[in-house]
Amino acid sequence: MFTTKNDISAGIREKASAILNQALANLSDLYSQTKQAHWNVRGASFYALHKLFDDLAASVESHIDGTAERVTALGGLAQGTVRMAAAASALPEFPDEQPDELSYVAALVERYATVAAATRKAIDETAALGDADTADLLTAVSRDLDKALWMLESHTRK
Repeated sequence: MFTTKNDISAGIREKASAILNQALANLSDLYSQTKQAHWNVRGASFYALHKLFDDLAASVESHIDGTAERVTALGGLAQGTVRMAAAASALPEFPDEQPDELSYVAALVERYATVAAATRKAIDETAALGDADTADLLTAVSRDLDKALWMLESHTRK
């Protein structure tokens, strides 16, 4: 941990930084997997899904910088390279080929649900530590992930 005048104790800052680095890995991997689906989706709904996946990726990406910066504001070291994210991510690798366009949606549903659940857990953990600012930052992430999950699942329901 770096020296800082932040009045949160070093122990709490260290724990919160570890939680945030896990969120950073998950978000970075989710972003890249969403772009993978965006680039490779094919089928009758190509344009709609291609655009949706790009919009969802942009939403995820909008939280990556703030998450990393919160780590460093707490005195931690953001673990933000692609290799670091891949090594630490809770997500499985995105399947190489999908048989149809809705398979891309289903794969993303599983991944967004995983990251959304992990984010809610991180909110509870950082709130329990007394780090309201980190919990608040993660709450904004959670809200966007839940909205994305709803949009994705809407393609799988009749």
